[in-house]
Amino acid sequence: MEFDPFVLARIQFAANISFHILFPAISIGLAWLLFYFRVRFTLSGDQLWDYTYNFWVKIFALTFALGVVSGITMSFQFGTNWPGFMEKAGNIAGPLLGYEVLTAFFLEASFLGIMLFGKNRVSNRLHLIATFLVAFGTMLSAFWILSLNSWMQTPAGHVIVNGEFMVESWWEVIFNPSFPYRLAHMVIASLLTSAFLVAGVSAWRALKGMDGPGTWKVMKTGVVLAAVLTPLQIFVGDLHGLNTLEHQPAKVAAMEAAWETEKGAPLVLFGWPDEDRRETRWALEIPKGASLILTHELDGEIRGLNEFEGEHPPVAMVFWAFRIMVGMGVLMLIVSWWGGWSLRGEHKPGKPLLHVLSWMTFSGWVAVLAGWYVTEIGRQPWIVYGLLKVKDVVADHSSATLTGTLAGYLLLYVFLLASYIGAIRYLATKPARSQALTPGYTTKHAPTE
Repeated sequence: MEFDPFVLARIQFAANISFHILFPAISIGLAWLLFYFRVRFTLSGDQLWDYTYNFWVKIFALTFALGVVSGITMSFQFGTNWPGFMEKAGNIAGPLLGYEVLTAFFLEASFLGIMLFGKNRVSNRLHLIATFLVAFGTMLSAFWILSLNSWMQTPAGHVIVNGEFMVESWWEVIFNPSFPYRLAHMVIASLLTSAFLVAGVSAWRALKGMDGPGTWKVMKTGVVLAAVLTPLQIFVGDLHGLNTLEHQPAKVAAMEAAWETEKGAPLVLFGWPDEDRRETRWALEIPKGASLILTHELDGEIRGLNEFEGEHPPVAMVFWAFRIMVGMGVLMLIVSWWGGWSLRGEHKPGKPLLHVLSWMTFSGWVAVLAGWYVTEIGRQPWIVYGLLKVKDVVADHSSATLTGTLAGYLLLYVFLLASYIGAIRYLATKPARSQALTPGYTTKHAPTE
């Protein structure tokens, strides 16, 4: 790969979006978990849920702040690195990004203050409503951003006039063919990411002897949520794959390393795609597996990369990113069901499960990033699929400029990410509030060995 300005601009945007997506992947799901904690406290009056809420709302606020900052940087890059995109598609992208700010960001930012500082200043009902509105705001944010991204993947509802995209139907633009699947897939992914985060941090606290009010209840909440949502995510992912096969067959061909159009195509579990030789080396295959999964027929036809010569994504990256995502999903399923069984009733898990859950704390990030790479790299070479290529909208910057700014971004992001994880670790290692001073805390809440 030659590191020319075009490639550097793509790497820089990839670095920005990779860092940014980590935080919405937590904040969307964690906001709804906070609402759940607040509802449980309101209905039961159990102070454990209030303690849990107060602990996790700090992590949510930190996550939200980093998501906002990195999101602003990412949006700037549309102008600095990809001005041609806004020139040609700004009539669609601009309003959708604006709607996200007007309907979602202001809602989240306004009521987050009540969540953080209003506990002793407003009624519990208003505090509960504020938590709901922030959670709803995160959903609105996901709605608008994924609507734009989905339109770029499966464009609809527009006409092209003098090289510019003009809206013909906002309904068709927003609810484009891939949007429902992409929104559902991302929201569930965020809930799963948050479920493993709260379960993993709780398990780590238990291993370090820092567990206290609410720790075991939160762990069980995260595990049960993951156990329920992982199979649902697999089902939604299958629907999303069928939609992708219909609208972006080149992406699916790269995901499966399908070099030639074939009926009864095998499913390649592992292998090494070699684009020069147009073959997958050391392939471990399941006969007719790809056709069965993608077309639900043993002899279904899978279009190969030979039909998209010069206009298909890099195969190896998409192929491996897809398998990392699926592999992590399978691991989540196994761990969550193991945890659900171990935590049934009043049972407490042993140390092996606690160690595994703590190792899986940020597993959602791995799955989300891998899935995002499948989505974005799999769209190449198009920025608006089938209509506008990435190379036609890049800014005219020198390699030196892009190299310098890329290095600056990477150093900053490494520092911020380390600081974020360090802050969560610091909060998790703070001794729990004295159980004796916590109203409603009884021995039945304490872990038993």
